[in-house]
This record gives sequence, C-alpha cells and structure tokens, in this order.
Amino acid sequence: MTRALLALADGRVFTGEACGARGEAHGEVVFNTSMTGYQEIMTDPSYRGQIVCMTYPLIGNYGINPEDVESRRPWVNGFIVKEACPYPSNWRGRVAIEDYMREQGIVGIQGIDTRALTRHLRDQGAQEGVISTVEVDPARLADRARALPGLIGRDLVSEVTVDTAHGWTEGGWDIARGYTRPPTSRFRVVAYDSGIKRNILRQLASLGCEVEVVPADTPAAAVLERKPHGLFLSNGPGDPEAVPYLVESVRGLIGKLPIFGICLGNQILGLAFGGSTYKLKFGHHGANHPVKDLETGRVEITAQNHGFSVDPRSVEKAGLVESHVNLNDGTSEGMRHRELPVFCVQYHPEASPGPHDSHYLFERFIDLMERGG
Repeated sequence: MTRALLALADGRVFTGEACGARGEAHGEVVFNTSMTGYQEIMTDPSYRGQIVCMTYPLIGNYGINPEDVESRRPWVNGFIVKEACPYPSNWRGRVAIEDYMREQGIVGIQGIDTRALTRHLRDQGAQEGVISTVEVDPARLADRARALPGLIGRDLVSEVTVDTAHGWTEGGWDIARGYTRPPTSRFRVVAYDSGIKRNILRQLASLGCEVEVVPADTPAAAVLERKPHGLFLSNGPGDPEAVPYLVESVRGLIGKLPIFGICLGNQILGLAFGGSTYKLKFGHHGANHPVKDLETGRVEITAQNHGFSVDPRSVEKAGLVESHVNLNDGTSEGMRHRELPVFCVQYHPEASPGPHDSHYLFERFIDLMERGG
C-alpha cells in the first residue's frame, strides 16, 4: 500500500491510499454526485483543471471499456474515490479503473471519507487542492495548494480544443451493433470545439447533421465561408470570460444562422450578448439535477458539469429571456432569444453519463434549421 495525501487550500488534509498513477496532481477540487459514468467523467474535457471526488462510495465496479470515452484522452487532473473496485464485472469491461488510471497517468487517492470531503466542499466551496504520493508533510502540501492559481481568468479552452477542423461520422450506440452509421445528412452544422463531448456529435449526426468540428479560435468569417445551416457551441472547461476570442467570434455570427449552445456555450452566448457570468460556490457536477422548463412547466432530471453561471438579468435588454431554472438553487439553466433563432442550456442534454430527459433540445435545433432560422 502506498500512502497518499489530499491537501486543500484552506488547510484541510485527508490521508488515504494511492489510486492509479503515483506522483502529484493539482487542481480545483469538486464533487460529482453521479453513481455511474466515471469513465465518461474522466474523459470529459470540461474537467480540465479539476480534481473530481465521486460521492458514490464504490467506483469501478463495471470496469473500463473502449467505447464509452467522451474525447480523445482523459482530462481530469486527479480522481478521488472511497473505494476503487479491483475486480470489475461487466461484459463490456476490459480493464480495472485503477489500471486505466495508471496507464493514463491519472493520480488519485482512495480510502478517504468522501462524504466528509463533499460536505466540506459544499460548506466551504470548491477550492484548489493537491493529491500527492511523494510529499509526506501535510502542512507543506497545503501551502502548495494555497499557491495554485485557480480557475478564474485562466484560458483552459485552448488546452482542450482541436488543432485543425475535422468531420464526424458516428451515430448513436446500439447494444447489438455498437456505434451505428448516421442517416444521410440534411444539414451542415459547424461545431465550435471548446472541449466538445463525443455524444453531442453523435446526437447531431443521428438527426441528419453533417458536422464539422472547428477549433475554438476559428474566426466568424471562416465559419460563414463554410455556409452552414446552423452553429453549435460546445461545453468546455474553466472561466468563460477567459476566452474573449470565442466570444467575439460568436458575436459576429448572431443573427446570421440558428445557434444552439450547451454548458460553456450557454455562457459564451450570454457574454456575446453583453451579459455577465459569475462563479458558483461549488458548481453543479452530477446526473440528478432537477431543471424546470419555464415555458412548459415540465421538470427534467439533468446531467450537469459547470462551475460558472450566467446572470439572466444581465442579458434581458439584449433580448435573451431565461428559459430554464435549477430547482435546487434557483440558478439559470437556459436562455432563448425573443426574436432570433438562438437558444442554449447550461446542463447536458446529451447525457453520457446521465438521464435522457432533455434529448428533445437537439430536435429543437433541427426544427430551427428546417425553418431556415
């Protein structure tokens, strides 16, 4: 057994066992309330810059498989679990979670009281932390955590976006066939990659979209040259105000084609319309958040992963109205424009992991393109 420490910036220290790669990991420590989906969480680019604590006590019981990754590599800075299952059992599983973490260089810790850590983060807020299997002095490790820069003002999108544009040809997953071929495309969609998840691309392709994924620094003029029917703004990590180049590009595209944004895309649209964003105390990370559609009154159980939010009052004069609200804390979960074909949500309708209550939003985007905006 290799001893490991987790030190938070406020001086709280947890002692446990090493899990995965040995060494050190640093980042903002957040908790995720999903019971499953650990593989998708580790490979979600929105977790760049963060250490994730899973609140469910047993993680890894169905192993890791090559199909459920959400991007080209894992992005979490570190991983915290109560117990990593060493003997997974599932017909799709190929490797145990700790072996996967070791192969991918993910430093983790297990054997700590994750309930106590979660309550601490809920009360004191998400904060910088360090996991170490090499530093034995808790005070020195806490000092290092206090010296970390934090997420505000850091451009993490540039670290996860693609270098060059590419297409996408994979549809949804079927239990008998695996990932399927999508139907013949009817619409051309340009998708800004701020850390886009693969299941977003699968949802779009399955509904007849020929998707071209472009880097986050692609100018508006280059998007319009492709003559798309619609624009998609993806999820992504960190502070939306730290990516002004993307905000400027989106501002130049508003009113010229239908736009659909998810998560960071929601925040980017808010900024592009002249609004403001702010950091949440401990963020929303998990697969069980109730969100109310203010137009229909319908409540959806949603998957979420964000640490920032749009102030809906800041965009009212620009014509954006709040469309969805979080029933846990009242924060904004979506917006739509009164006149333009523009809408966005703060949560993740593509799931993976999470419930499928919100898949209809992709069909709403299709409807806007069918009407030509």
